[in-house]
Amino acid sequence: MEGHNLHHHHHNITNVEVIDRLPQWSIQETKEFLMIRVELDQAFMETKRNKQLWDVISNKMKDKGYLRSSEQCKCKWKNLVTRYKGCETMEPEAMRHQFPFYNEVQAIFTSRMHRMLWTEASELGSKKKAMKLSSEDEEDGNEESERYHQNKGTSSNKKKKKVKIVTSGETSGSNKGLKEILEEFMRQQMEMETQWIEAFEARENERRMKEIEWKQAMETLENERIMNEQRWREREEQRRFREEARAEKRDVLITKLLNKFIREDI
Repeated sequence: MEGHNLHHHHHNITNVEVIDRLPQWSIQETKEFLMIRVELDQAFMETKRNKQLWDVISNKMKDKGYLRSSEQCKCKWKNLVTRYKGCETMEPEAMRHQFPFYNEVQAIFTSRMHRMLWTEASELGSKKKAMKLSSEDEEDGNEESERYHQNKGTSSNKKKKKVKIVTSGETSGSNKGLKEILEEFMRQQMEMETQWIEAFEARENERRMKEIEWKQAMETLENERIMNEQRWREREEQRRFREEARAEKRDVLITKLLNKFIREDI
């Protein structure tokens, strides 16, 4: 039993180590993940069993070159939502520094809210249309009743005509209100998409500028390395020339001394 506990403890430690060794999500990888998630957000809203959707996201990430399991994608989304909610009371500058993906996550929730408003407006329009059809049927019946009971006087006819006019006015007002809701929704949708595109382009331009600066810095370092290597070769060449000159002088001196010794011996 004690051995089993030790084995279980070792297994837990191994799992923790494996989790700790998982590579962190890069900024670009998180952006790709959010772009995939926003495409499938409506599907997430329409189903409760979303394991297959996370599998789809995992496969799409693999297509982009990122090896992430469906469980890792799910945990990443929960983490992003938690951080997004934690930034609601922050100042914009601190928020961007603390959570650079705030605009992307906000765009997902804003689009979700607009879809819900659109659905509610469509359902409201369907109900109003059904009420209008029912009212028209009732009015047709009233007209037939009026023709059948014309001998009962004109006062009741005036009342019914008055009711008909009021009902038509209410329907027209409802349609006008629905039209205004839909126009406001489309306006907000366009503004949101425009802001999201501008923010995305700004970040993309910033990324490109940083990439250009990085390449320029790398080119500068490479040029410095080439210059240093060239100076080292020049110094090495000069040192070799000096050594050869000294060796040549030494050989000349030794030769003179030998010749002198030879003449003296003779």
